[in-house]
Amino acid sequence: MATVSQDSREGAAPWQTHTVFNQVPPLEGLDVFSSNLPLVEATEREGAGWIAERASALGRVVGGEPQQQWGRLANENKPVLRTFDRYGHRIDEVEFHPAWHRLMAMGVEHELHSLPWTSEDPSAHTARAAMYMTAMQAEAGFCCPITMTFAVVPALRAQPELATEWEPLVTATHYDPRLIAPSEKGCAISGMAMTEKQGGSDVRANTTVAHPLNGGGAGAEYEIVGHKWFCSAPMSDFFLVLAQTDDGLSCFLLPRILPDGTRNAFHIQRLKDKLGNHSNASSEVEFHGAWARMLGEPGRGVPTIIEMVGHTRLDCVIGSAAGMRAAVVNATHHTAHRSAFGKKLIDQPLMRNVLADLCLESEATTALAMRLARAYDEAHADADAGEDASDAQQLKRLATAVGKYWSCKRAPNHAFEALECLGGAGYVEESGMPRLYREAPLASIWEGSGNVMSLDVLRALTRSPRSLEVFLAEVELAAGANRHLDARVADLKDQFADAPTLEQRARRVVESMALCLQGSLLVRSAPAAVADAFCASRLAGEGGLEYGTLPAGTDFETIIERSRPRV
Repeated sequence: MATVSQDSREGAAPWQTHTVFNQVPPLEGLDVFSSNLPLVEATEREGAGWIAERASALGRVVGGEPQQQWGRLANENKPVLRTFDRYGHRIDEVEFHPAWHRLMAMGVEHELHSLPWTSEDPSAHTARAAMYMTAMQAEAGFCCPITMTFAVVPALRAQPELATEWEPLVTATHYDPRLIAPSEKGCAISGMAMTEKQGGSDVRANTTVAHPLNGGGAGAEYEIVGHKWFCSAPMSDFFLVLAQTDDGLSCFLLPRILPDGTRNAFHIQRLKDKLGNHSNASSEVEFHGAWARMLGEPGRGVPTIIEMVGHTRLDCVIGSAAGMRAAVVNATHHTAHRSAFGKKLIDQPLMRNVLADLCLESEATTALAMRLARAYDEAHADADAGEDASDAQQLKRLATAVGKYWSCKRAPNHAFEALECLGGAGYVEESGMPRLYREAPLASIWEGSGNVMSLDVLRALTRSPRSLEVFLAEVELAAGANRHLDARVADLKDQFADAPTLEQRARRVVESMALCLQGSLLVRSAPAAVADAFCASRLAGEGGLEYGTLPAGTDFETIIERSRPRV
């Protein structure tokens, strides 16, 4: 006679059919900086070892609530546009989840927006890059306004009186999201509004116009009428805006709050419904006679704002490295704890090939980002010394465009392959991998798509032919150390011979420049296992078109163990 369980007698169906096992433990308690050995080494190598203790402290913060909760909550609760208040007054405010504001406060308090402009320590750009790469692993979205606030300082300095007024506000180390006068709250976040419907990257096609209010000229007041198709971070306190004047396209500083405390004629039409970057707000805006002041000389809008653009492109490279590092951490952690077919995934030969390849890409991008940051340190030092066209400035200009193109192009497929390492679990939002995957294409589009960056490399070479000599001198610091690198550098030089077809081949040329630079950096600084595998697979063609195609005989274990997170 069958026995009826107590649950059945009470009308409740039995619920437990199995024991949960072979699941990956949560990745908690991680020092996101100190566990990233390639970044730790690069920070020391590029002259910013003094930041290590601060970066480790930030790494411990990021590995806690920011990574475990804040990033997820800020993305699941997208910003909302409040065009009017309950009484019908136009307010144009963007409402964010509290997690967004916590992320912003973390970034500002740790000086991700200001360190190079306020620190007297050496290699401050490099130090900031280490901090930024660490923080961005919590969530990428908040880094957009952080980057613009960081990058606006060189552009502000084109107009000394505006720099005197605004620089102390944008470098302040407290965050206040209220839409009140920056002078009242003692801080400010910067945004930018450049592109329009009809032009996109071709900003000289802009139709927004600026009319002088008091004679015009650098630093003068203007009234701006027009639109912007993409206005980044519309909740910011002020924006750099491009508009047409009688002298041509000019740059303006446009605040949200006017000097008398009233709101400027800055109207948010809608927020963009984006593929990723859901925590951050991007918008379309209209200027209905908005008050602004000219920044820089009339008709020199692009050269003025390009200083801001250059620094945002640097952050695109650093951000791509941060995304790749997050992908590697998740993929190696999962495979180290998940078993299939009788052993851990990380011990399966083919999975080891995939993981090692992902680790190689991450380390190469980290090395590139940190070397590029040092170029900014050196270039700024030369500029302060009155050197207008130093080798560091040449390298900074050219390598930024090269690095931005390549690292951002590599990021999406890297995120996808890391996601696949988790199998079906990686396709589920709870894993965090879909958010990482959706985020990956952004940096390639922001501040210059692939074609724009490739053409920018050619433009840099045309304007300063010596920049190629400087670039190759950097690459050839590793000459004679790896035959694959030497052969690829020789091939790179040959690619410039056929000038009439250079534009059609621009992507291939820039790709070769980036790979040679990465190869050189790894040959000079990374363990032989890393450098040899990179040069064989990326430079000598011994790898395939997908990740996980490193040649047999690669020291997979050394490469993976070097990049695995240690809790």
